[in-house]
Amino acid sequence: MDRKEMLNQLAEEQLLPLYTVTDMSYLDKVEEVLLNNGLNFIEVTYRSDLASEAIKYFSESGKLIVGAGTVTNVEQAKEAVENGAQFIVMPGVSISVLEYCKEINLPVFPGTVTPTDIVKVLEYDIDTVKFFPANIYGGLEAIKALSGPFNNVRFVPTGGVNKDNVVEFLANDSILAVGGSFIISEEVIMKDNGETANKELADIVNKIK
Repeated sequence: MDRKEMLNQLAEEQLLPLYTVTDMSYLDKVEEVLLNNGLNFIEVTYRSDLASEAIKYFSESGKLIVGAGTVTNVEQAKEAVENGAQFIVMPGVSISVLEYCKEINLPVFPGTVTPTDIVKVLEYDIDTVKFFPANIYGGLEAIKALSGPFNNVRFVPTGGVNKDNVVEFLANDSILAVGGSFIISEEVIMKDNGETANKELADIVNKIK
């Protein structure tokens, strides 16, 4: 899947699930819950030692479009790609990661919160960025302000986006999709083997339709 196709599909689904793995045994259930609710993306974060293993699992399964999140350096990016990551998400801007992703033609979503951040990534022909942490850096009002001078940029806010404000965020034309662990999390999956997770996600999906 090329960058344009990926962005079009993400824009259609509007949700980018962020998932941190501490127990590999729940990954089948994660796939099931997401697919049951019409979602095909998952961002596996490098917030645990199982990130690469989980990325490999999802990649080999082939049911989801799997990416690596919380990538902070090029070594992590390379490891993620070696294990099958189809896109990279960063909490900030690493020039070495941007250069690596451009070199291998891999979609990348750098984390930006300032005009300077955005100008830097535009130099790499990147027009879709993560906005993190959204709640700390002005949330929806900040995105509205930034979309003035950067009206060709689309945002994927995470951090502070939740089931109560997701509709408000997605109503803004500058927002391609929203991300976060509120969409699905290991903690909720563990409660009852995905029943609660499936119900909560169905509620979110119904809200944004």
